[in-house]
Amino acid sequence: MVKDIRDVSSDEHWETFEEIWTGLMSYRYLNKTTPALDIGFDNDELESMPLRHDMRNAHGGIMAAPLAIGCPEPSWNDDLVVPAPVVSFTQILDDARGVDRIEVIREVINFGRQMGFTRSTVVDAADHDRVISTSAGMGVSLGDVPDGYEAVENPLIPVEDSPDMPRLHDVFGATKGEDGWYRLPVLSKEFSAPHAALHLGPIHVVFDITAHELAEQAAGTDRIQVENWYVMFVKPGLIGPFRCEGEAITSRSGRINVKLTLFDEGRDDRTITTGSGVFRVV
Repeated sequence: MVKDIRDVSSDEHWETFEEIWTGLMSYRYLNKTTPALDIGFDNDELESMPLRHDMRNAHGGIMAAPLAIGCPEPSWNDDLVVPAPVVSFTQILDDARGVDRIEVIREVINFGRQMGFTRSTVVDAADHDRVISTSAGMGVSLGDVPDGYEAVENPLIPVEDSPDMPRLHDVFGATKGEDGWYRLPVLSKEFSAPHAALHLGPIHVVFDITAHELAEQAAGTDRIQVENWYVMFVKPGLIGPFRCEGEAITSRSGRINVKLTLFDEGRDDRTITTGSGVFRVV
């Protein structure tokens, strides 16, 4: 059963958060560390995440979804408010070949009463002079949280990397229907944010596979690399299945833009997320 943390008492809030946080697939499967929330880290340690084979495209370049999940915007953590993203931007500057792990250098622009704004630089953990991407985003507070947060015992069990590991969209349950569009399954707790809505992780993943396939078709090759990634979270995804549709737009420059829309089929096809990715042929 999917729980909404806003419906529990203050005394139960952090116990409920621990249950949701340790069960959430997005960060657990990608082995992302969040020192501000997880036990066992120093205050000055950076968020980090490995880069595995399943986070790369057909020719070894980095995909958009892992970067967006590894560096979620805005960085308004659950120990401060009950957060929900509104919009995020990611610009990929380096295809990250040969990079084993990334780290996130954060900058808080402003945390207000209801809105938060942050931006970040994602770097090679072994060489901070090698910038992989930059990002920015804004989000809203859905409510206050009680005092007394304590870091969660959240051991990250490493997912073993290998060339033949399953692709991310398969792990996240995105399957293609007879109409040719990918769908995420009905909302479950492993894909749900604390406010009982579809988490940003599965959204980025289903957008990514849809955008890649449409861009490859438009380019006539799988040798493409994403450069810009934009996602706007319009409404919470509450029921599902969630259908992703897209359209590729070509340009004289050779760049391909793929427009993306995610619908909640369990709520009369309500649009819950829109976005786009810009690709170039390599």
